[in-house]
Order: sequence, then C-alpha cells, then structure tokens
Amino acid sequence: MSARIHLRRVGAESAEAVHAVVEAAFAARPPLDPPTAALGETAASLASALADGGGLIATLDGEVIGACLLLVEDDTLWLRRFGVLPASQHHGVAGLIVEAAVDEASADPRISALAVLARPELPATVGFWRAHGFADAGPMDYAGIRYVELRRPLSLVVPVADAPAMRALGARVAGLLRAGDLVVLTGDLGAGKTTFTQGLGRGLGVAGAVTSPTFVIARVHPGSPGGPDLVHVDAYRLGGAAELDDLDLDTSLDAAVTVVEWGSGVAERLSESRLEITIEQGEPVDPASETEFPDAEPRRVVLRGIGPAWRGRLSAGIRADLTNG
Repeated sequence: MSARIHLRRVGAESAEAVHAVVEAAFAARPPLDPPTAALGETAASLASALADGGGLIATLDGEVIGACLLLVEDDTLWLRRFGVLPASQHHGVAGLIVEAAVDEASADPRISALAVLARPELPATVGFWRAHGFADAGPMDYAGIRYVELRRPLSLVVPVADAPAMRALGARVAGLLRAGDLVVLTGDLGAGKTTFTQGLGRGLGVAGAVTSPTFVIARVHPGSPGGPDLVHVDAYRLGGAAELDDLDLDTSLDAAVTVVEWGSGVAERLSESRLEITIEQGEPVDPASETEFPDAEPRRVVLRGIGPAWRGRLSAGIRADLTNG
C-alpha cells in the first residue's frame, strides 16, 4: 500500500480535505474529558492555520487519507491536527507523514527539532510518537488541557576531511558545553573519537594531554579557572552501566563535562539529557593500527541533542557554525 501513497505540502486551498481527515480521525478516538479541541475545527479555521504554516497531506490513488498542520515556532516545527482516516490506519500512513515532516524540517535551517502534543489519556498515541523517535519533554498545559510534549531532535551531519578538521570540530562543539553535560561518543575503531575529544579538550582549555583512556578507563582533566573539568571515559571494557556508575572519579560529574567513548547503550542512564555524537567512516580500520585517522578517508560526524537540557542549544546559528566552520 505504501508504494501508492504520495505525500505533498499544501496550503489553505486544501482546507476542506484536511478538515475531512481531522474530523474523521479525531472522532474515531476514545472520548476525552475535556473533549479534544480538534473536533471544534472548521474548514475556515484550518484554512487560516494552513495559510500561516502550511501542512502535509497523504493521498492514495488521488484520495486524501492523512494530513497534519505545520507550525514553526523559534527553532521547532510543531505537528498539529495529525490524523489518518480510520479505514487507512495501521498501513504505515502515519509513519510516512512523520518522515515527510522530518524532511520538511531538515530543509529549513531555522529548525533543530520537531514537536507534538499528545493527551496522556491516550497511551497508544503517546507510544506511536515514542516509536517514531520522539521523547518526552514533560507536561504542558495548553488551552486548559494537560498534554505530554514530545520532541524529536534533528540530527546535524558535519563532513570532516581529516584529523585537524576533527579537532577543530571538537573545539567548536566545546563552545556549546557546560558543567554537567554528558557527551556520548560512538564510532568504530580508529574513527576519530579520541581525536575529536582532543579538540574538545582544547576548546574547554583543560590541563593535560587528551589521549585514549583505554587502559585506565577514565581520566580527569582539570578545567581552566572558572571552567568545567573534562572527564574522559572509555566504556569499551566496562561490563555495563552499573560499572560506569561505580567509577571512582575525583571530580563530580555535575561539575564536569563527561565524554564517554563507546558509550551508546551504556552511558545514557547517567543523564536524561545528552549530546550524542556518532562518527561514521567508509571502511573499518585495521585493529592492529594504534592510531586514529590512519587513512585519508573522510568522516561524517552526526550530532543529536537529547533531552530537555539540549532544547534549543543546536539552534540555527550554531548549526550553521558547526557545518561551515
């Protein structure tokens, strides 16, 4: 079915079609107290919203079967009145609309995240958004109704040509960081994780040479006066998150920037907010090599801010600086 579904951007001219989807989709949901405001929409009110921010519709053989409104506020693309006709549900239509919205957001340099409001009384709806990469950002009261705000940060992809460029990127990322921040650093052997952290340490102005902490598991680099320490951890040989919690560090993680190499799946429990950085390379490095960047293969560095502490921090200006610097 998905091969025959088409997505397109629309404006006020599609208000009638969008209204038909919204009315049918929201009427089919369990009744709520207070009732959903979506059922109070009219073609005229939706035409006004579509004129302001536009929307997306999904069509099957020319018939509109799904729709949502788009609204940009600050650095966020909000998805509103998101619905699929009951007869077309459970066929992947909603997921296609989400990915089309991600494409829309990725093409707009102002936007660093998507967001949606969901009623906590509808756990299946909340679960849908979580399954599509949205994370809880806390409760929100809107028009007298309690919602759950869910957000999906956009990944920022930075091409990196060589080791000096990787260190330069690390130094620029250091400008985003503050005491208590967690950086989860992922990449294959030799991808450039320690090279990146060297630049980050330089940007923070910490003392001591930043080298791979493989044999000591963790190193603490004292910060400059008034600046945070850098805690550099290698989680490769750790047995799990519990061992990471038990590390005997001579500094508080709340007073430091913590970088965990090989941290994916291990370090996330340290903080609900984190900067995830994945370094992608063309070919794996020979395990016998003891150096990073032993070849001329360029890298792609993917940055993603997770959790409330990163809301808005990968803003448009910062994204442009990281990409073009």
